[in-house]
Amino acid sequence: MADLLEKIEDGVATLTLNRPERLNALSGDITSGLQEAVPRLMADSEVGCIVITGAGRGFCAGGDVKGFAEGNSKEPQAGKSYRGTLEQSADMLMPSMRMVGQLHTGPKPTIAMMRGPAAGAGLSIALACDIRIASDTLKCTTAFANIGGSGDFGGSYFLPKYVGAAKARELYLTAAIVEAEEALRIGLVNHVVPDAELEERTMEMARKFARGPGIAYQYIKQNFNMANTASMEQVFEAEAIHMARCLETDDHKEAARAFVEKRAPEFKGT
Repeated sequence: MADLLEKIEDGVATLTLNRPERLNALSGDITSGLQEAVPRLMADSEVGCIVITGAGRGFCAGGDVKGFAEGNSKEPQAGKSYRGTLEQSADMLMPSMRMVGQLHTGPKPTIAMMRGPAAGAGLSIALACDIRIASDTLKCTTAFANIGGSGDFGGSYFLPKYVGAAKARELYLTAAIVEAEEALRIGLVNHVVPDAELEERTMEMARKFARGPGIAYQYIKQNFNMANTASMEQVFEAEAIHMARCLETDDHKEAARAFVEKRAPEFKGT
């Protein structure tokens, strides 16, 4: 069976990491599959939201540490050693890093549906998503220090934005395990729900995004991404341009009519 499963239903694309016997530790097939699927789904007009999750009892254990020990793969993104130069090894990681960036900067809302262990690069993938919905079974850790690593897949960029710089440094240096309620308290996840309700609650939000004003979502994400690096004046100018563009859309006109008619709008993403 494939290491990465894809399903599209009701405008929601679900990508499932499918190595439950390894707690969905990353393999070459998973990372190459994500590299192909994420940009394709971001460009698919039939998809309004992307959900990332893991099969079985875990989200993603990160790199395949057993593979590190074996040292017999040429794919560092699979969690295994690469016997080339430092530059070659770093170059091989970059397609996965770009894929993680697309989860964050792409035009469509992304949700990480998390249960059980989420560690290392697996946690980084979840942090790249717009929303993280966690089961009460969640146990997450940066993990990198435990294997003598400094971190990849963007975690050191995303984590400080959610939990603050001091807490993020602590979590990277100590590789402490953070359980669901603590993750919610410090802002690492957006919602914690009973494990039995995880799929239902996640898909409820995902379907809402899929039915929502797609152009507006695209510009909302652009505004927040720009705010990470741009000046206040630049963000204000971008907000003005993006809002003016949204006011020209069919979705805005439909929402205005629905407000007057006291009904729910029916967005088309145009």
